[in-house]
Amino acid sequence: MTNFNVGYPSIRQLQTFIKEKHELEVKLITGDVFTGKILWQDENCVCFILNDNQKIFLWYQAIAYFKPK
Repeated sequence: MTNFNVGYPSIRQLQTFIKEKHELEVKLITGDVFTGKILWQDENCVCFILNDNQKIFLWYQAIAYFKPK
């Protein structure tokens, strides 16, 4: 198991997105694109809530990028 290191800039940026409730576009390596907000993150994945209130878990390995809307 990996440690959740909040010292990493990427982790801190996602924490800012969560705290400030930014709407984001997330693109997966499969090409799928979703719009919504991050509810929480852990060392393996993020919980993303889509604009239709559907919650999905996204593994970090599957994410190509997050982009603020």
